[in-house]
Amino acid sequence: MHYTSQYPSPLGELLLAADDAGLTGVWFVGQKYFARSLAPDSVAREIPLFAQVKQWLALYFAGQEPELEIPIHMVGTAFQKAVWRILRTIPYGQTMTYGAIARQVAEELGIRRMSPQAVGGAVGHNPISILIPCHRVVGTNGSLTGYAGGLDRKVKLLTLEKAEMGSLFLPKRGTAL
Repeated sequence: MHYTSQYPSPLGELLLAADDAGLTGVWFVGQKYFARSLAPDSVAREIPLFAQVKQWLALYFAGQEPELEIPIHMVGTAFQKAVWRILRTIPYGQTMTYGAIARQVAEELGIRRMSPQAVGGAVGHNPISILIPCHRVVGTNGSLTGYAGGLDRKVKLLTLEKAEMGSLFLPKRGTAL
């Protein structure tokens, strides 16, 4: 079975999705790629997992680093899952570059090189916002590029986590705006 629920975050309404294995989606309503991986037979129903996720989100939006373990069921290609696993290792309040993730993925896959742009595609299609922290990924030069929920939300999430923002900047032009 596939389930959905809503969560009224301070940055906008979130749609939560889960199946019997775990959390499968957290999207800002209307964001890029909104609910793209949502199962068509999903039913709006409050399940115990959603209570845990909402508790996690409440702590997070209160400025705390949640310690709760949420069962996550990543649904995607092997490459996407490899990237999303790395995202989950980025510490609260810290950032990592697309290039650093590309190097780590290449090492894990036993290949010489991986394209940061390919990593960017996987990061951008992350269906579980915030809990799989794609907002913590930045360009090598410090550019706050590419967040499906919008760059304004990316800045607010990093600020909430008290990330060091001194060397980060919003791009003036480009496809990530």
